Amino acid sequence: MNTILLNDQFIDREQSSVNIEDRGYQFGDGVYEVIRIYSGKMFTGKEHITRLFESAEKIQLTLPFTEDELTENLYKLVEKNKLDTGIIYLQVTRGVSPRQHQFPLDGKAVFTAYTKEVARPEAQMNEGVTAIVADDVRWLRCDIKSLNLLGNLLAKQEAFSQGSFEAILHRDGTVTEGSSSNVFIIKNNTLYTHPATNLILNGITRREILRLCPGIGLEVKEESFTLDELYEADEVFVASTTAEIMPVIKVGAKAVGSSKPGEWSKKLQETFKASIQEQCGELVRSEV
Repeated sequence: MNTILLNDQFIDREQSSVNIEDRGYQFGDGVYEVIRIYSGKMFTGKEHITRLFESAEKIQLTLPFTEDELTENLYKLVEKNKLDTGIIYLQVTRGVSPRQHQFPLDGKAVFTAYTKEVARPEAQMNEGVTAIVADDVRWLRCDIKSLNLLGNLLAKQEAFSQGSFEAILHRDGTVTEGSSSNVFIIKNNTLYTHPATNLILNGITRREILRLCPGIGLEVKEESFTLDELYEADEVFVASTTAEIMPVIKVGAKAVGSSKPGEWSKKLQETFKASIQEQCGELVRSEV
């Protein structure tokens, strides 16, 4: 995993560096994506790349390539690093300029990407995880996948310090999303998740789950729900690019259902796995 992509050049990781006046370094002025790789292929790669362009447009950042050019280079990066199961991390900053808050007039975007081996978290998906709840103190444009993640990091750290997998965030008692995931509850055979507004990131895995639900007969309502409804749910799970569909069996001190992954969550896991195999081919068990 020693080759990285810098703009349109493939270089050795040890040759890479960050300019101290890069606006991503000084301001978090940029956007990013994480794309899952299974069997050497990008899963929902087009959707991730399209969202990168959408995020860039929302912050008035012009990307120095087309979607097709980026796709081609990302596959070259995967091949050069011989990646089978893992991720591509990619980001674009507004580039290097003397430090000032307003945008530079002659700024040139800086693009970087690298790969990393990341196993499917099969043990956790089978057993379920725990979560805490935390105030959502982030800014009001969570729909932009920007480099500004301090609020997310503080929430995730609090979950980690309490021995939990995730922090489920809420604004005045209304659940939004997780610190690094989307949140779903199931009640009376209906799935609920916060609508795709500026208060959440419309996750690619989230979109795939909503696409798959009708096929297994699970009704979907994109409606916000409260902490009380979270605590009384039949099933809870979080979802993200790396976590896939992760059942939550305990929220704070409150057990979810029977304290085991629920039947709908397991059905969605199987359907999601079938979708991966359809796009990427047969999966090799990567984690015990």
